[in-house]
Amino acid sequence: MHAGNLQWAVFLGLTALVAGLTWWRCRVARHDTNSSREFFLAGGGLSWVFVAGSLLLTNISAEQIVGMNGAQMLLVAWWEFGAAVGLLILARVLIPLYYQYGCTTTTELLEKRFGDAGIRAAVSLLFLLGYLFILLPVVLYTGSVFMKSMFQLEYSVVTIAAWFAAAGLAYAAFGGLRAIAISDTFNGIGLLVMGLLVTFFAMQAIDWDLSGIPVERLSLIGADDSDIPWHTLLTGMVFIHLFYWGTNMVIAQRAMAARSVREAQKGIYAAAAFKMIIPAIVVLPGVIAFKLYGDVGDVAYGKLVGDVLPAWLSGAFAAVITGAVLSSYNSCLNSAAALYTCDLHVKYINPKADVKRIGQWVAVLFTLGSVALVPVYEHARSIVDTMQRLNGLYSMPVLAVFIAAVFFHRRIDARMAKLGLLFGALLYALFTFVWTPLHYIHLMFITLCSSLALMWIGSRLFPKPAT
Repeated sequence: MHAGNLQWAVFLGLTALVAGLTWWRCRVARHDTNSSREFFLAGGGLSWVFVAGSLLLTNISAEQIVGMNGAQMLLVAWWEFGAAVGLLILARVLIPLYYQYGCTTTTELLEKRFGDAGIRAAVSLLFLLGYLFILLPVVLYTGSVFMKSMFQLEYSVVTIAAWFAAAGLAYAAFGGLRAIAISDTFNGIGLLVMGLLVTFFAMQAIDWDLSGIPVERLSLIGADDSDIPWHTLLTGMVFIHLFYWGTNMVIAQRAMAARSVREAQKGIYAAAAFKMIIPAIVVLPGVIAFKLYGDVGDVAYGKLVGDVLPAWLSGAFAAVITGAVLSSYNSCLNSAAALYTCDLHVKYINPKADVKRIGQWVAVLFTLGSVALVPVYEHARSIVDTMQRLNGLYSMPVLAVFIAAVFFHRRIDARMAKLGLLFGALLYALFTFVWTPLHYIHLMFITLCSSLALMWIGSRLFPKPAT
């Protein structure tokens, strides 16, 4: 068989195998009679293995593999090491609260703690805008760039993105979170194995010798003009991880779908442990690519894989990368569907709506919108850096509201929480588009602290009248 045909045969075979195993596992699973809980939380029946697998693969998608390797320096490993902190806070602080209040969405906790549905709706809207304009198109773009560079495809990035989007929509709209989590775990095992194999072959290609690479690309101590200056580790870095792992519906939804708090925590701890080896997959190959090709940016990983991986393995690797892209994409679609359906549609439009049908229509609309936005990211200097900067428009204001809800809900009222949310978004927009006096991670920390301060002071100066 011709090498190219073998690649495609292996790719299609493994992709079909994962789909078949996922269908079988979903068919024999026990289903919940509550349609919202079944579609958005897998009926609350995930074991810790599927929680851990889904957490890892939802996070490790093409935007991580392509973007972080595209930075071509060890410094970006801090995005992986810091994740362990966010995961531990999710396990010890937030998961017990989500289960205590029986939350279907992370934002439901805000309504329960503040006693105000408006703050829940406002935060959900910010999440939805972030998913539509940032996360979903970035996942499609990076996955398409990788496939195009690895296989030298003649199709445009947008065309490849449309293929990914259609496949992701099928999982999200028809299988729900259960299908997503199960397929994530199967693909996650493959990604860990294949990712480590790529690193092994890449190290062999340079005779296990990293000499000749500039010292700044091998350092974990970032200079002031680097993507991650060392002092940002002391301010905003930990809060970026706390937002992403603790409050972001795309991530926390997996842990909320476990059989119990203890089962969720076991899955989270396992994911945190695996995070310590992930830099060998998403960081080190990019550094090796610098030695081989120079500063080639986001095409580094696809080019490296195409050169060092044996032809008989390249089809298998394409299959697991496709699984990683689909994991992040369909997870985000399902989370967007849950936020809109539970927090907005059922709450304000039709309390008796068919939640699964509404969720499917939301997934379709977000799919179309995200494909249309892919070209916006084609000229980004660093996709990881760009994504983190844009996420600050909603991440720190939202995190401020969650911190207020968890620790100060008796002292900060919902009116001031809403005001702080709006203030934080506007402040960070000012920092991003008008005036940028410091590194964006410092500015995210300032935005968080300023939003919390406004909520606290406003609640003291303008207390809510007693009812």
